[in-house]
Amino acid sequence: MTIRTRNISRHLCSVLYMFLLMLTTAAAGEIDSDPVLYSGYGRELLLRGEYTKGIEQLRKAYLLFPLNSTFKRNLAEGYAAHGHELFKQKRYEEADENFIKALELYPEEAGYALLRGICTYHLKKYDVARYELERAKAIKQDSAEILYYLGLVQFETDHRPEAIELWEQALKLSPGRKEIVELLAKSRRENDVESGMDRGHSSRFDLTYDPGVDTSFALAILDVLESAANLVGAELGLFPEARVPVGIYKRGDYKTVTDSPDWSGGFYDGKIRLPFGSLNEVTPAMRGVLYHEYAHVVVFELTRGNCPLWLNEGIAEMFGRMQHNRPLPEFGSAARTGKLLDFRRLEAGFSEFSPSAAALAYQQSYALVNYMATTYGWHRIRQILSGLGRGLSFDESATAALKDFNLNYDSLVKEWRASVEREMLGK
Repeated sequence: MTIRTRNISRHLCSVLYMFLLMLTTAAAGEIDSDPVLYSGYGRELLLRGEYTKGIEQLRKAYLLFPLNSTFKRNLAEGYAAHGHELFKQKRYEEADENFIKALELYPEEAGYALLRGICTYHLKKYDVARYELERAKAIKQDSAEILYYLGLVQFETDHRPEAIELWEQALKLSPGRKEIVELLAKSRRENDVESGMDRGHSSRFDLTYDPGVDTSFALAILDVLESAANLVGAELGLFPEARVPVGIYKRGDYKTVTDSPDWSGGFYDGKIRLPFGSLNEVTPAMRGVLYHEYAHVVVFELTRGNCPLWLNEGIAEMFGRMQHNRPLPEFGSAARTGKLLDFRRLEAGFSEFSPSAAALAYQQSYALVNYMATTYGWHRIRQILSGLGRGLSFDESATAALKDFNLNYDSLVKEWRASVEREMLGK
């Protein structure tokens, strides 16, 4: 081949390359502005769990053709799907942001209003939850789900008769639904007990108490709870926005409402319930119970209810014992005889335990939490609670919070047991 021929060949290749480049650029431009491709790719990303990227693609398609109902619906469904996934992870604030965006696109969509109502109920933003659920109910009146959650909001805001009526309607639409049957039975028992109760309040608490309870005693309990809120809130870094309901019962009424074991000295199930109805003076032991029960309020808020019971009770015991410390006889005996309980057995519940076994469970839980607080600081416990609130397991959350010490659930317990043996057995 001559030099001239080679030059022509190079020139043709160069021209061909430029031509192909122009074609590619033009094709890319068409792809970049094709809403169908954006929408299809976005839906594919959603199916793969890549919600943020998927929504970005769906939004591009919608912005190109905002009057296209398919692109608009796809984007709304993308927001709702992302919100639902975040909700399952107990990331309620972020979930709510996505439900709001879905509702902005379809304000009259009952399903989106229901999702936001459920989410804000869990955030204890009861006024917002009521508004969204009432809006959903106006659009879709035959939904047991809407009635169920609207009943929960009414119940939590002390509108008990309205809650019972809503749940009765829901049960007609969904006969035999277990959680509604159980809620109705529980709420009717409470309503029978509490309908004649007197009422009081303070800056953070709403109080109901048996008519026979001395009013000054009831108000003194509120004063102690206010002090508890200041201390627990400062240590755990949270002051709940919603007012906390409190009930003071005579022992028989307390048993009826809570169905708790005879050894129970207080109960928290969204309301602090106290069997102090026959008393008339706040004792140190009672102060301990009040601090203990209020700690449950804050732990529940921080963890969204995702907390092993031993950790929940151990933290509550820490604050209770700041007011009224007591010996640990069951714990001491179990430590000396090698009969300490497995913490994984203490994650779910103590209510079936005998009084002595329950005492050991509480004391052992306190001992480990006390070790964690004094060795690693309250800030590490706050980190663990925060991780639990994001849906992590205790093992995952403890591993992340204690990574500087290379500890996880099992090694933390092992280290604590070694400290107990050194302290109590001189090993």
